[in-house]
Amino acid sequence: MNEPDANRDSDRQVAAEMLRAAADVARSLHARALLAYLDAVVDVDALRNLDAGQADLILVVRDRTGAQVASALGFHSITVPPVTLTRMGQIKTATLIAFLAGPAHRRLDTIVVMSVGDEWEMFQTVDQPRLTEHIKRAVFERVLRIALELAAEGREGKAVGALFVLGDHHNVDEYCQQIILNPFKGYLEAERNVLDENVRETVKSYATLDGAFILKGNGVIISAGTYLKGLKTGSPLQQGLAARHAAAAGITASTHCIAVTVSQSTGTVRVWRRGQMITEIEKPPHASGDGTLSDVD
Repeated sequence: MNEPDANRDSDRQVAAEMLRAAADVARSLHARALLAYLDAVVDVDALRNLDAGQADLILVVRDRTGAQVASALGFHSITVPPVTLTRMGQIKTATLIAFLAGPAHRRLDTIVVMSVGDEWEMFQTVDQPRLTEHIKRAVFERVLRIALELAAEGREGKAVGALFVLGDHHNVDEYCQQIILNPFKGYLEAERNVLDENVRETVKSYATLDGAFILKGNGVIISAGTYLKGLKTGSPLQQGLAARHAAAAGITASTHCIAVTVSQSTGTVRVWRRGQMITEIEKPPHASGDGTLSDVD
């Protein structure tokens, strides 16, 4: 047996053992779901006889072809953006999207037991309505995808920082001041909904503008290039986070919205609610343009 064949057999064995171990954990803890990245499963046959108890095995895929493979195997799937993320970034992104929907290595070598409601304030808020009551899940998912794509790709070869504010637009409006002509003004709501693929690309084009994107919970974009003023002070920010992140903390402390930021220097995507950062999805250090790890706006 040559070395490549030996490596493939080793990968296949590791993947199968990790899947069985994950299934054992899910079964013993009576977990509701078990997520596995299809890219990490070297031998899909290992999935066929997996006993995860009552847990629903969900395959995480990156494109339509992956979704078709999952369907052919008889499993549900969720599609995540095909961008480079850290290992924990992959886990956080998949879990966020999986929950809202009701580095891809060849080895499956990470098992995480996560009690979403206990660990993420976003899913267990006290003073705010549930996410689905004022922001459509598809809208949050679309904005998160756009943010991850901007973090990974930038725009025209340049790093792009961005701030998206979703939901509670009537109250958010009190803190808004337009600093440029609003490029979305005058269009019908159906023509400026972020769920429209054409509008999605328009948003990415306007991401280079200073200021925030303001969106209704149903996905309609109210404005871009918007300055947020007179905000409450949220929780103290970690060192290195500046104006964009302070605005996200402030607007979510002042209203019942959710904010998503993209750091221009590192490509880290952060989600904010109730004045606090509730999760961050980091871009791998090697993917940053200058290799630095500073995290200013």
